[in-house]
Amino acid sequence: MIHTDTIVAMATPAGAGAIAVLRLSGPEAISIASSIFTSTSGKDLAKQKTHTVHLGNIKDGEKIIDEVLLSIFKNPNSYTGEDVVEISCHGSSYIQQEIIQLCLRKGCRMAQAGEFTLRTFLHGKIDLSQAEAVADLIASDSAASHQLAIQQMRGGFSSEIKNLREELLNFASLIELELDFAEEDVEFANRDDFQKLISKITTVLKRLIDSFATGNVLKNGIPVAIVGEPNVGKSTLLNALLNEDRAIVSDIAGTTRDSIEDEIIIGGIGFRFIDTAGIRETVDVIEGLGIKKTFEKIEAAQVVIYLFDAGKFKVQGSKFKVEIETIKNKYPLKNLVIVANKVDKLSLEEINKLQAAIGHLHLLSAKTGQGVEELQNKLLDFVNTGALRNNETIVTNSRHYDAMLKALEEIIKVQEGIDSGLSGDLLAIDIRQALYYFGEITGEISNDELLGNIFANFCIGK
Repeated sequence: MIHTDTIVAMATPAGAGAIAVLRLSGPEAISIASSIFTSTSGKDLAKQKTHTVHLGNIKDGEKIIDEVLLSIFKNPNSYTGEDVVEISCHGSSYIQQEIIQLCLRKGCRMAQAGEFTLRTFLHGKIDLSQAEAVADLIASDSAASHQLAIQQMRGGFSSEIKNLREELLNFASLIELELDFAEEDVEFANRDDFQKLISKITTVLKRLIDSFATGNVLKNGIPVAIVGEPNVGKSTLLNALLNEDRAIVSDIAGTTRDSIEDEIIIGGIGFRFIDTAGIRETVDVIEGLGIKKTFEKIEAAQVVIYLFDAGKFKVQGSKFKVEIETIKNKYPLKNLVIVANKVDKLSLEEINKLQAAIGHLHLLSAKTGQGVEELQNKLLDFVNTGALRNNETIVTNSRHYDAMLKALEEIIKVQEGIDSGLSGDLLAIDIRQALYYFGEITGEISNDELLGNIFANFCIGK
């Protein structure tokens, strides 16, 4: 599967900018770069040391395309494990295309999505889970998702899986050896030690599987649904949280007829806020569809903010309480925050009565910003950042999660086999299958289709 041709692509996003970087990788990378580059000092690129930078011009014949900085990384000490050349040119779209076209005419081909990182994996520079972390790192948009990607890219997760697989493989080898001496009834694999290993693997797998729930929300953002009666300030609250006019605000009830979503970072954690249509009886077909979608958004949310107009509590308090209890009963596992909005219009006495009537109440004025910061801190309390702070391994990839579930299933079969006194040949079948799923995670067992699916999600220049 090792590629022998030389590829080229932009390593920076398309469009104009101060500078742009093109990357070449492959056995002819340096010779192709030499054929289009003239060093200011007259140096021969082929004779230069690895990890050196050179000033010169990219030329198409006698035509100068641009003055550039060219970096050389010789195999195996490069990102891909091949000869790599990076050209830093001016960020003109015209210059970028001219250099790429020139490289193609000299023998390069355009890189496919993720092909540089694929070559890194194929040359053994990183394993498959680390390669996937590269894409996560590029896509990270919060401190939490960045930390998770960095940890995985540095091999924290794959190290745990590799260690488990190696220990299990050692015992599997001993059990397989026993099969060769079946007639002598020899036992090479100590069953007590094997039992301890199976218990250890089960514990580690369960911990990693359980971490996926935390990792998934930290990576993708915590969905928060803002619900309540029409015209209680849901859109105003969303705007206050986002610090911009994202949602339409009006005194007309039912203005929001669909859900509006946006994301902000609070304390390094991403939150996806969903402003939903107000919950009420309506004959308006369009608004009715919006209200139906509100309940769908509550279903998908991890946190629900129930917002009501504090000024209307004296008249509609019983109705608000019923709605709060309905949400609690219908979604007992949801984190619910009850927020009284427009408290800037209430007297101190009215606020005290309100707090006495509803426990665990958050007071807020979305219009003035009063209580908004406190609400943000409250939302952070719902996020389990303990594992993140302690730098524990957290699983964020659904492919890894699925493989670990299957591996755990096989390990449980092995445990049941030990308990029931199954022979080594039958135990070996389930052990081999568990090893297969472990290998799928790190790429020790892979195929073209799996690699194609993974790297298709990468950007071209990575």
